[in-house]
Amino acid sequence: MFIEHNTNGVVYMTSPNIKTTHAFTTRLGGISDGIYNSLNLGKRLGDEQDNVKENYKRLCNTLSIIEDDLVVSNQVHGATIRVVSKDDRGQLFSHTRQEADGMITCDSDVALMVYTGDCVPILLNDPVCKVVGAVHAGWRGTAADIMGAVVKKMMSEFGCNPCDISASIGPCISKCCFETDADVADAIMDALQEKPSSCIKTIGEKYLVDLKEANRLMLGRAGVVNITVSDECTSCLSDKYWSHRKTKGKRGSQAAMIIL
Repeated sequence: MFIEHNTNGVVYMTSPNIKTTHAFTTRLGGISDGIYNSLNLGKRLGDEQDNVKENYKRLCNTLSIIEDDLVVSNQVHGATIRVVSKDDRGQLFSHTRQEADGMITCDSDVALMVYTGDCVPILLNDPVCKVVGAVHAGWRGTAADIMGAVVKKMMSEFGCNPCDISASIGPCISKCCFETDADVADAIMDALQEKPSSCIKTIGEKYLVDLKEANRLMLGRAGVVNITVSDECTSCLSDKYWSHRKTKGKRGSQAAMIIL
């Protein structure tokens, strides 16, 4: 079971199998208003920048981390994994940043952060090799097996053994609410090499797709066995999380963060 924390009004979730500082944020605990109410961390969604900066300040104070330690990427719904070092810190509000949907590091005091608003946030920790990772997996990234890519990168760059890696799949849109056309379902089934797939339910000409389960299966296929999965749906719990589908894109953004 994921654990909910409320520190001075900042609400976030943690996973029991990740043994280093981490958080899956919610929309609760910031100062933004309107469609961004309240802990919006999205810097390019139209929110007042002073509000966004204050939201980061509150989150960092809550987690006892330094804002300049946060490292983010330009997420493009792909499967590129970026190796991050201490040299990448201090660029949180930079207008230029590298494209990647996953990041890994072995450097301490580097806080990896990915943004979501229905897509799947996944945090990883190898306590043996002292490596952490953060992944944003939309359906395209899932179909491209981004979880297989991040595990391979952890192995090749840092010598990680998949059996030592703990992975946590955070709150995102669940199968109950992720209705798609055939193109999405087919892409996921092709990636899993499962037809039919336990991740997909057919309803007439539409499909309900379970991205959490798809990423869990891909982690398992990559050799990871210690996996926790949040049971929360961002669409069902749109008062707690932002849901891109629920708001038709008019929203803020939550994030997932991990640091050695």
